[in-house]
Amino acid sequence: MKPVVFAIAVLLSASSPALAGFVPISDEATFIESVQGKTLNIGLLGIRLSIFEDGRIAGRAVGADVSGEWTWEEGFFCRTMDWSGYEIDYNCQLVEIRGTDRMRFTVDRGEGESATFSLR
Repeated sequence: MKPVVFAIAVLLSASSPALAGFVPISDEATFIESVQGKTLNIGLLGIRLSIFEDGRIAGRAVGADVSGEWTWEEGFFCRTMDWSGYEIDYNCQLVEIRGTDRMRFTVDRGEGESATFSLR
């Protein structure tokens, strides 16, 4: 996998150190309330994403546009995304929040790797 493609695959699927105080989000309404009007950021990778109530994902990563769609299924955030023509496969993820400024996504319904975003 090309280094840049690998960095983008990190979107919602990268390893991050375990951080205390994260609480699972189990319902769509709480998820929407948590992300509405905010941007999800991973500064080191230049990732800035917005998740919209209507099921859209939009933003930029490593200097290129990101788009996608999401649904809430059985307590998980499920999404497909495209990064500048590179398809990022469908995956359902556990979402957890810490306070009002950190959100963690763990792929494979909470069984895989995770990425932690700041919320701004």
